Amino acid sequence: MIKRAIHLTYATGRRIVIAVVGTSVVLLGVVMLVTPGPAIVVIPVGLAILAVEFVWARKWLQKLRQMISRRNAESHGQRAETHRSQEV
Repeated sequence: MIKRAIHLTYATGRRIVIAVVGTSVVLLGVVMLVTPGPAIVVIPVGLAILAVEFVWARKWLQKLRQMISRRNAESHGQRAETHRSQEV
């Protein structure tokens, strides 16, 4: 019974610490959107911290990764088109 109580306390404490740290990092990133700073890097790091413990954060992080990949692919395609049109 004591082992179970300790385990529940540890699990709950870990969840709270991850929630506080992850939320703080995400909020810091949001502040960096309007102030100088690497918000584009900090917000995904905060989501990754939250994703350790929360499924909703994993889903948001996955959507963010897909959006970044899609934008990179579009950017590479546009640069390739510009390069091809300059050669002709």
